Amino acid sequence: MPINSQPDSMPVLDRLNDQMREILDRQTVAAASAPTRDADDFRGMRLDYRAERAYWNEGGPRMLATTDGVVATDDGPVPIRFHRPTDASRPAAIVYFHGGGWILGDLDTHDRIMRNLAQHTGAVVIGVDYALSPEARFPVPVNQCIAVIEYLAEHAETLQIDGSNLTFAGDSAGAHLALAATLGLAGRWSAVTPKCLLLFYGVYGMMDSPSRRLLGGPWDGMTRADLDFYWQQYLAGANDARNPLVDHLSADLSSVPPCYLAAANLDPAKDDSITLAALLTRQGTANELVMYDGVLHGFLHYTRQLDEATAAFVDAAAFYRKHTS
Repeated sequence: MPINSQPDSMPVLDRLNDQMREILDRQTVAAASAPTRDADDFRGMRLDYRAERAYWNEGGPRMLATTDGVVATDDGPVPIRFHRPTDASRPAAIVYFHGGGWILGDLDTHDRIMRNLAQHTGAVVIGVDYALSPEARFPVPVNQCIAVIEYLAEHAETLQIDGSNLTFAGDSAGAHLALAATLGLAGRWSAVTPKCLLLFYGVYGMMDSPSRRLLGGPWDGMTRADLDFYWQQYLAGANDARNPLVDHLSADLSSVPPCYLAAANLDPAKDDSITLAALLTRQGTANELVMYDGVLHGFLHYTRQLDEATAAFVDAAAFYRKHTS
């Protein structure tokens, strides 16, 4: 096949499906009216991100109950949110870590994602509002995520969840934290082990790849410069990039449970998921990599309009039921 006919060599915007193109058009109009921010105006960027995500969080599944709480950790208090889709007694729980490049996002920006996950799986979904970078750099967010998980397991009876049936999930940087928490718990010889992982378009430590060179642009905020910027804000020093809780693809993955991996074929981070799936397969760990066509990084937010977003929840829920029931 001639090089210029390889799929990844085609212009990204020409490969968007119709629904994704309409969403991108809407995002482009909204971005044009947003204020210009300095690169270090993280408070302003977070406000803009919350405002942009508000539309996509409207509507969606209704929960039987939604409650907020706070977990005290050695690295500061961490807000959490419980979404309960049913009144089942001591149900299984999914601990969810939101995306946003470690610098953006909170329980509200990813609220509809968590409610969708709760509806499709029937599990209680517990969102974790870990501290953001650069104010809190690695390993603080990982330590907070681990501390929240251990708190949930220890207080499961009071919290009315099944502490022996926990799953970790996340999107983008949140998927990274879900896997980092899994590896960190194993390194501490913790009694807490997840039943499975549900990871949506995660980044797992790959600093360069074909997809990073061929995909990403101003349309998705995923240029190579953007990705480098996120890592620079998250990592405390250059040596952190080689830490197994950052570079998961070089880590001992023997503790990783069955793993669902969602990837977008127009996402510069897709090679992280492809490589992780190959490593898990090589060591005999059950995994399912699903590549969603015609969509960009972050597509899980768009269930108001995008069929692939709903499909990802359906697929993840099927994998979840298979490995937790």
